[in-house]
Amino acid sequence: MRKTALLAGATGLIGSQLLPLLLESERYSKVIVVGRRSLPMLHPKLVQVVTELDQLEKVRLQLIADDVYCCLGTTMKQAGSKDAFYKVDYLYVVTLAALAAGNFAAQFMVVSSLGADTDSAFYYNKVKGEMEEAVRKLPFRAIHIFQPSLLLGERTAPRLGERLGAVVLKVLAPVLLGPLRTYRPIDAGTVARAMLRAAEDDGGGIRVHESAEMASAR
Repeated sequence: MRKTALLAGATGLIGSQLLPLLLESERYSKVIVVGRRSLPMLHPKLVQVVTELDQLEKVRLQLIADDVYCCLGTTMKQAGSKDAFYKVDYLYVVTLAALAAGNFAAQFMVVSSLGADTDSAFYYNKVKGEMEEAVRKLPFRAIHIFQPSLLLGERTAPRLGERLGAVVLKVLAPVLLGPLRTYRPIDAGTVARAMLRAAEDDGGGIRVHESAEMASAR
């Protein structure tokens, strides 16, 4: 019996790369996308649930799936404040995970960040670390945490700082060897493919996937 996938963050850099992979995968007979706006596309497998992300509890019965992919995330600049950033990168992610666990989903795949650490002096990394810690406590058969370095790809809203950083890191990439390989920038499509591969593995337990591992498995 083929499975159902649930994707949150389908309009983002990684999510937009992941959605077509899920729709093409023979693993899934249904792909549910949850978000604030409907996507301008039709597909026989696609089911869209349109809701504000702080209202997920109201649509929980529409979010029943085997594999859950969470690509939610923003930046401090886009969010506009620490509270708004925390809401997207912690509260919405953990709420989705808790609802999915309550719906007996088997696997949870979530995008975090390189450097995620509850003790980090950087607020971004600290929140990502807190999110990971909360997700790890939930009763999924498998939890996959993806920690990409700087993401490469075409964004709907380009981020100047990230574009400059990507140029610098691309130049430095040949000398980022050994343990430093994990700091090389990574294409969003590579992360998306790694997420699907992890789900297809159907293993158990908690696993963290860093950039170097994802890049080497392309």
